[in-house]
Parts: sequence; structure tokens; C-alpha cells
Amino acid sequence: MKIKIHNTSLKTAISVMLAIAIIIVTTFTEGINAYAASLNVKDNGSTIVVDTGSGLVYTINKANGDMTSCKLNGTELNAKNKASQISSGLGSAHVTWSTFSSGSQVLITCSTNTLTQYYASKYGDNTIYMSTYITAEPSVNELRYVFRGDMNVLKNVPTYSDIRGNNGAIESTDVYGFSDGHTASKYYGNDQAKDLTIKGATGNNVGVFMAYGNRETSSGGSFQRDIQFQTAYPDNMNTEITNYMNSTHAKTENFRSGLFGPYALCFTNGSTPSLPDYKWMATLGLKGYVADSNRGKVTLNGLSGMDTRYTYTIGFANSTAQYWAKASSTGAATCSGMKAGKYTMTVYKGELGVYTESVTVTARGTTTIPTRTITADPSKTPTIWRIGNWDGTPLEFLNGSNIQYRHPSDKRNASWGPTTFSVGSADNKFPAAQFRGANSPTTVTFNLTHGQAAAGHTLKIGITTAYNNGRPSVTINGHALPNLSAPIEPGQRTLTVGTYRGNNATLAWNIPSSYFVAGSNTITIKPVSGSSDISAYLSASYAYDCLELDN
Repeated sequence: MKIKIHNTSLKTAISVMLAIAIIIVTTFTEGINAYAASLNVKDNGSTIVVDTGSGLVYTINKANGDMTSCKLNGTELNAKNKASQISSGLGSAHVTWSTFSSGSQVLITCSTNTLTQYYASKYGDNTIYMSTYITAEPSVNELRYVFRGDMNVLKNVPTYSDIRGNNGAIESTDVYGFSDGHTASKYYGNDQAKDLTIKGATGNNVGVFMAYGNRETSSGGSFQRDIQFQTAYPDNMNTEITNYMNSTHAKTENFRSGLFGPYALCFTNGSTPSLPDYKWMATLGLKGYVADSNRGKVTLNGLSGMDTRYTYTIGFANSTAQYWAKASSTGAATCSGMKAGKYTMTVYKGELGVYTESVTVTARGTTTIPTRTITADPSKTPTIWRIGNWDGTPLEFLNGSNIQYRHPSDKRNASWGPTTFSVGSADNKFPAAQFRGANSPTTVTFNLTHGQAAAGHTLKIGITTAYNNGRPSVTINGHALPNLSAPIEPGQRTLTVGTYRGNNATLAWNIPSSYFVAGSNTITIKPVSGSSDISAYLSASYAYDCLELDN
């Protein structure tokens, strides 16, 4: 039997009832989906186990905040003999957890008197999001999160830090040699802070990647390097993936307190993931968190006086935060997401500061800086000769580009010398570093005209870092120049642990005309220090930036 409805009002009423029914069914279905999208969090009294619902399951120890287990699709990734943790572990901590967004998000909070470590996750996302809030510098002077993976699972690691099969330590207990003469260390092959994005270790259909996140509370600026990987450490067989946020390694700035991150551990089938989006964490109530809406930015319209051979970086720093931005070919740059405050803005040519000024950033505002003229580039000074160029690095010199990848004793390096260098020769024949115990002295020969020899000149030697209070001691044509005070440089190893970065310094001597001769002149340079040496390469030393004899 067919029923025909001719009444328009009745048709309308039925349509409305059907619409309401659809809404009810849809709402009920969405409710089921929301429930199904909840994380599975189990508090066992001694541990908290988080199942993200997409294959990642990890366990946090409630006594100390360590991550004791981390499984992806049933495969245990965490090392069997040591937990993953902030620094070297908190010892003990007050550990709590809460869910958000109808159970689809979880935040685990591990608190001590001076440090709070956060773990956070979302349903369906194989990522552990983290942040670290700290009010005082740790007594061990380092702040890092280290994921300790099982090397039997995470076998594929960066070559420079892979010490499997070594013949033993050649320096301290952290730089290792091999039978073929090459070297490896956790210090080698690390990225500069400005290049930190995401990097990890992989195995059979599995990968663990550290997304290094926000560096604003770290120290050292855009050129700082620190440990990212360590493998086969003597007391275990672990693959360590580390986010070093602060340390004494080549330390050039004081510790900053506050919120470090967010940063994250990302778990995949072995492919490198995209950078995670941290914006969802804004509603979690993290200590020290500054929302995007309360941040400002700086726009620099341009730079005059640039050297087209170099990349320029615009850095901003104060006692609580640091930022940077790459300048365009015209010197224009925009730095966003900055906390409000007063900063020192530094323009870097390569890695050498060539201009500074004070800049104030306001929340939700844009500070616009008109085109600035570079005023402190030493390469503008007229010279009789120059070896290298002023850029804050030794990269153009012999073995300079190898420092970040290998120990100076590595057999793959060219001989360090001692060297006799004739002005006008290729810069890559001049040693990048001078070691009192390995390649001293360096001899420089050059010619002067009668007119040049009749006048006094200034000799300048730029260094990027130094070890053991090393600084250049200079003799010209048999005349010893005064020994200058040691520049303030990091008190730790640098050139042997993968970095030439310190506090760029220039030493200058005014040389009277009586020390010069027309024709051939000779300068000898060697390190001087009031401290004794430990070994050939752990001796008074420094890396060269540039040498010149001014008009």
C-alpha cells in the first residue's frame, strides 16, 4: 500500500523530524568516536603506561620520571639496562598525570624542587612531546634529554659518532681510535644550533628521531654544537639520541633558566618524519610557557656593506632568551616568535659579529629596523697582506673543515706541520689550528718594499677559540713581540671535540719600523701559556680566524 502525502505542512513536519533524527544519530556517533579516540592510560601505582592507539606504548616510572620502556608495534626500543631520562635522571620526583580534550591528550608531570619534566601525547600520534622547566643550573652543569635505545634494534646510526669496533680511547674516555687510523666520538658530526631540526637512528622497519624544537632558552647562540648521538658506550650496547639543551661543552654564555622546548621523540617505520606541531600544547598549562599570541617579532629591512661571499645571520640575545634569523642577499630578515624584552642584536658575517645594537621586542608587536650599515667588519681595513679572511671560522685553512668531524690526530687529516707559509700561497696550506705540542712553530715569510719597511705596521691575529690559555707568541726577524694576555675562551676542550667555536678574539701588536727589512721578512708564531700540556693535541692551542699586516 502506498501512502501519498499532499499536505505541505505535514511534509515539512516530517522533514524536520528526519533532520532531528539525523542530528541525534550523528551526535551519538561522534560521541562514540570521541570516546574511541581516547588514549589508554594505565596508572599501576609504580608506573604510568601510555598507549597512543597507533602502535606507541611507553612507560614512565612514578618514582623518578624515567622512561623505562618504549615499544612501537610491540618492539621494545628502549635499552634493556638503562632508562631514558632528563639529564642523568632526577633521582626522585613527584609524578602526576592528567588527561585533556575528552581523554585524547595526556600530560605527565615529573617535578623536583628546581626542575619539572613534561611528557605529553595525543591519540593516534606516535610522538612523545616534551618540555623541561628549570629554575637553577644543574650541579652537573648540563641539561639534556637522552633516549637510550637498544642497539640491537636501532643499528643504523651516524658514522661520525659510531664507536663500534674501536681500539680504545685516545683522549679521555670519549674519543676513540680505530685500526685504520680514523677516529669517532659523540662529539663529532653534530649540527650547529641554527641547523637543528630532526635526526635519528633506525633499524628494521623502525626509527626513533629527536625533534630538537625551540632553542630559545639554550645558550651559545646559533653556531653552538653539542652532542646528538652516542653509540656503544663502554658499559653498555646502547644507541643514545640526545637533545642537549645546555652544557659546559665549549661554553660561551651563562645558563638560562625557564622553559626549554617543546621538543619531541618521533617514532616511525624508519622514514624521517615531518617536524611535529607543538601548538596543541598551549592549553596544557606548562610552567613558563609563552603563547604565540604574547610574542613579538623584529623585521630588519636590510644591510649595507655586506660581503657577497658570506651568509649573514642576525642574532638576538638577552639573559633569558636567544633567537636568530638568516638574512637575505640584501640583508633583510624577520625573526618571529620572540618573547617581549630588550635584546642585543648582532649581525654575523659567517660567524663573526660585525654590527650590534639594542632592540626592544613588544608582545603582539613588530619592531621594524631600517637598513643598517655594517660598521665593524675588519676585512675593510687596508692591509699589506692578509692570510684567510675575517669570518669567525678557520674553515678556509688546512684541516679547518675537518675539525667538526674528526680528532686532529686522525690519519685522514693532512699533516698539521710545522709549516712554513709564504704570503700569497693558497689559504688551505696554512694550518687551521696551532698546537704547542703538535705543529709549532708556524713560519710566515713575506716581502716588503723599501717604503713599507721604513714604516711601522700593526700585526693582527684573529682566533676563534683557545685551549689551556693558549695564545700566539710572535717573533719577527728575530725580534720577540710582547706576549699578550690570554683572551677569555671556554675552559673546556674544543678543537679535539668537534668545535672551533669560542669567543672570537683579535690580538694586535704595533711593530716599529726597525723590526722590518726591505725584501724578505720572517714571522714565527707558536702558542704560549702559563699552563702545562697534557698531550700533543691537549696542549696550549688555538684556531685561526685570520692574520694580517696592516698598512
